[in-house]
Amino acid sequence: MCGITGFMNFGRRVDEDGLKILHAMGETLNRRGPDDKGEFVSGFAAMAHRRLSVVDLKGGAQPMIRRRNGNTYAICYNGEIYNTDELRRELVKAGYEFSGHSDTEVLLCSYIEWGEKCAEKLNGIFAFTIYNGAREEFFFARDGGGVKPYFYTTAGGGFAFGSEIKALLKYPPVSADVDKFGVAELFLIGPGKTPGRTAFRDVLELEPGFCGTFSREGLNIHPYFAITAREHTDSLSDTIYTLRSLICDSIKRQLVSDVPLCTFLSGGLDSSIISYVAAKEFGESGRGKLTTYSVDYVDNDKYFKKSFYQPNSDGYYIKLMRDYIGSDHINTVLDNDDVGDALYESVLARDLPGMADVESSLLLFCREVKKTHTVVLSGECADEIFGGYPWFTNKEMLAAADFPWSGNTKIKAELVRDDYLKLDPEEYVYERYRKTVSEAPKTGSETPGDARIKEITMLNYKWFMQTLLSRKDHSSMYSGLEVRVPFCDTRILQYAYNIPWDMKGYAGREKGLLRKAFEGLLPDEIVLRKKSPYPKSHNPIYTQNVENKIEKILDDGSAPIFEIVKHGKLRELLDTKAAMFTKPWYGQLMNYPQILAYIYMINEWLKAYAVNIV
Repeated sequence: MCGITGFMNFGRRVDEDGLKILHAMGETLNRRGPDDKGEFVSGFAAMAHRRLSVVDLKGGAQPMIRRRNGNTYAICYNGEIYNTDELRRELVKAGYEFSGHSDTEVLLCSYIEWGEKCAEKLNGIFAFTIYNGAREEFFFARDGGGVKPYFYTTAGGGFAFGSEIKALLKYPPVSADVDKFGVAELFLIGPGKTPGRTAFRDVLELEPGFCGTFSREGLNIHPYFAITAREHTDSLSDTIYTLRSLICDSIKRQLVSDVPLCTFLSGGLDSSIISYVAAKEFGESGRGKLTTYSVDYVDNDKYFKKSFYQPNSDGYYIKLMRDYIGSDHINTVLDNDDVGDALYESVLARDLPGMADVESSLLLFCREVKKTHTVVLSGECADEIFGGYPWFTNKEMLAAADFPWSGNTKIKAELVRDDYLKLDPEEYVYERYRKTVSEAPKTGSETPGDARIKEITMLNYKWFMQTLLSRKDHSSMYSGLEVRVPFCDTRILQYAYNIPWDMKGYAGREKGLLRKAFEGLLPDEIVLRKKSPYPKSHNPIYTQNVENKIEKILDDGSAPIFEIVKHGKLRELLDTKAAMFTKPWYGQLMNYPQILAYIYMINEWLKAYAVNIV
């Protein structure tokens, strides 16, 4: 994993000033790639790289340059390609020779051999830009799951890209401007974001499964991967076999590393599957004991109260799995005040307000894991594709014409000053919902129930899953920790999308098919455990921490949040403990303290990035 950035502008060759700009852009990504750095300049193009060394520690330096048939190619790449060996064998047959065993070299040669079609051949998580000297062109692509970020801008008539928004904010044509749409993103959509957009007016995001070129002919962006609708003809037993095979293959492919690798283990179904397969593979390959990590908060057990969204805590199930697979387990316990104080760092990591303590705790957790490991496997994306959330099974949530993890649109809009939300808030949200469900691929032969499940799945894939992946990438890479997500393999995404609900919801359970696929391989208590999300703090110390932060903002008449938010409404939010909210702000866990934390993060973001409201 790494940090990438660069630009191309045909109005001016890269001169001394251009080099300074490139260096400044690259320096913003040092935390993503603390092990090495490099730059490439040619004519009107410039690229910078910050490396987190994981595979081929000596031979994988970037930008990597290759010359073939009189042409010069250079790559800036962030990610991991899991079918590297297969691609290398194909390329060797085509006459290519390799100086190392890095996936970077294989990816660059894949482009040289197959051009833009190379993206279709990749199995992995990636965001990259390749310079083609003969064409004076950038080719760029992002993985189909959206695991690795790729931001870009066309401000100033050129093209600039970066793994993080902060790199683009060092590119002079870009300003930290937020217009009415940006305000709507923050308060009506956030901490999610509309596909392809950010809250910053000048900064866009390449959508998952898209690639493109920038040359003298301009910018051309198009999809190379998309989930498609197909008739599912496999029997239940064949579906279980195929699904188990795909998942196990994905996990095993993602265990490749030349540096220490571990897994996250919450005792839930998803992380338990990954940890079980990884521990088994470690044992069979002579790699010794697998290390597993979990996270909790000081005195959380004293204050935990089960709820509709969080029916049980993790401790018992973690111990059960630890003993079952024989892992070397480490439980990280976070201080509640530290979690509150790390909200500011979470803003700096993501360049946008995030998922409150669910985000800041992950940042602190990853910092601890990085002390002993550089790569970790995590269970994200299983809920989105196998129906793990309540909105897949709760009839009222399933039928609602809204984002099932959000809502409260009118209440959110009432927080915002009238002169900064110059649009219909409910229409803004509904239009985005409607567009996504209307584009959900269908064969036309689905039952009404299966048609609706496909719409909900597509909403999850394009929106909720992307928020969680963004949280995971930025929170982990802030400490130079690489997180891999085996369930986000595009082969699994494609296959699972078309499985009818009577199979996917086997035995009337959320993720019923996934449970059935690993029945007998995991302890029954793990297979049958009800879905419980990433743990949040229930300790009142955390609530008091964010309440104090909001009190200070209310006492500060110059706080930038009041350029957007009504002072009286924020006071009401605090005094009534968000009594006006009928459901969480976002997802399952953003209740009163998290709503305060999100408002605090917006205020700190406005200050730290000197945001202009235009």
